[in-house]
Amino acid sequence: MEYKYIILADGLFPSSEQVQNLLKKAETIVCCDGAAQKLLDFGIEPQYIVGDLDSLSKEFKQRFAQKIIQNSDQETNDLTKAVEFCISKNWKQVAILGATGLREDHTLGNISLLCNYKKQLDEVVMISDFGIFTPIFETTIFKSFPEQQISVFSLNPETKLTFKGLEYPVENQSFTSWWQGTLNAALGDSFEIILHNKGEVIVYITF
Repeated sequence: MEYKYIILADGLFPSSEQVQNLLKKAETIVCCDGAAQKLLDFGIEPQYIVGDLDSLSKEFKQRFAQKIIQNSDQETNDLTKAVEFCISKNWKQVAILGATGLREDHTLGNISLLCNYKKQLDEVVMISDFGIFTPIFETTIFKSFPEQQISVFSLNPETKLTFKGLEYPVENQSFTSWWQGTLNAALGDSFEIILHNKGEVIVYITF
């Protein structure tokens, strides 16, 4: 697992070696506002710092003035500002780290935005210390291993889904609540999420 472009949000900084290695191997890291200090404390200097800058000290702003892209739009959060910056650079495959933890409301909000980002990117994933969130708009096959934990969240109750290769099969079913597609498990080295009609789905896979 390796990603060229990474956005580091100002949530819980990655603590697992696997996820920290993504930061070490990334070609470009875009930090959301206060995440820049966390990355610097980790020993890596950010290439870009995007946001309204309300979490940065005056000294920090002066030191990294050439790397700061200020965006004071109050209608979007810093994560969305960072994604929009990546889109402006024509970076079409982006991994988001540090977007969960600390505050549950921020976590839920960030996860829910993944499908919005997917509409403008070829690939976008959100990675925590424990797993990876992937938004999909069409039938998709995922790699897995037996007993790997899987949860599927459908954002549209009109979407009909079928699960293949999971312990608890679903056949042409719609979900009216997020919990209904959770706590499943892979049976083998792959599984398939089938969308029978238009929809926005987020698949969570544990490491």
